[in-house]
Amino acid sequence: MAPEPLPNVLEITPYVPGLSLETGYKLSSNENPLGCSPAARDAALQGLTQLEVYPDGGANLLRNAIGERYGIDPERIVCGAGSDEIFQLLARAYLQAGDEIIQSEHGFLVYQLVAQQSGAKTIKVPDVDMTAHVDGILSAVTEQTKIVFLANPNNPTGTYLPFEEVRRLHAGLPSNVLLVLDAAYAEYVSKNDYSSGLEMAGSLENVLMTRTFSKIYGLAALRLGWAYGPAKVIDAINRVRGPFNVNALAQLAGIAAIEDDGFTSKSAEFNRRELARLSEAIESTGLKVYPSVANFVLVEFPSEGDYTAEKADAALQKDGVIVRDVKAYGLPNCLRISIGVKEANDQVISTISTFMAAR
Repeated sequence: MAPEPLPNVLEITPYVPGLSLETGYKLSSNENPLGCSPAARDAALQGLTQLEVYPDGGANLLRNAIGERYGIDPERIVCGAGSDEIFQLLARAYLQAGDEIIQSEHGFLVYQLVAQQSGAKTIKVPDVDMTAHVDGILSAVTEQTKIVFLANPNNPTGTYLPFEEVRRLHAGLPSNVLLVLDAAYAEYVSKNDYSSGLEMAGSLENVLMTRTFSKIYGLAALRLGWAYGPAKVIDAINRVRGPFNVNALAQLAGIAAIEDDGFTSKSAEFNRRELARLSEAIESTGLKVYPSVANFVLVEFPSEGDYTAEKADAALQKDGVIVRDVKAYGLPNCLRISIGVKEANDQVISTISTFMAAR
């Protein structure tokens, strides 16, 4: 008899990342079209001269740089191989069979995956206007609830909850439920009523905020993320993480990236202009574009006929553009389109305009 994995593992549907292509434009993974900071690239290259040396197991210099950048205590920061790993570590530390997590209806798929790995159940609460519904989430809380995951802004919808709504959500949760604020796209948001949750994570005992270097910092290939929160939560994560979970090149590049305000400002401004231009152009074809504060747009197509999301996807691929099919998120009639370089966005506008012209 062959070895058998745990039953809950066999129930997991593996995460499928955005498609890639050899030529054309990849707009399927919300990557930074401007690349990364030249300083971050240089720092990583310098690290190649010491590949025989183990990385700093505590990512101390990186945590210090993050702490200085945001004015927070480095001892309450933990780094991971992307924020994805931090979610996995949270599940390892806080979830077991019979527990429940709560997330919004169209929330990030990885939350459910890490819950399944621990044998926990995922409760998905219906959105309102593609936005997380605070009252619905609070109504879904039971004695089995251990973690509430809130992506803010949310992927793949691009919507967000104002800070006061996030505070209201926290106020309604039992003190033993951990609220995880996934702020992967926080650097793109310019709304006055938005907050990444940094203040809450710094002052409350059951709030953890996570961030990533994969988006605006353009370091997706190096897999780097971090979390900030209560000392007890950070301690629990450190107890279950691997001793060298963040590689040396990622740490060096991360330090340089977080210190290069010029690059992040340039990236945010480019995204602001192109997001508005792409959204307006697609909307002018008669399609519904959900308002986004991130670096992508969610576009809704007719459910039947010649102008479905599936057929639009095929037309875009034919013209060398790869976008994200979001059927796995319960959005079969939508496509998520990352903001790319100007030429890529031009091609999206041209293809969708031509595709919809005969309607």
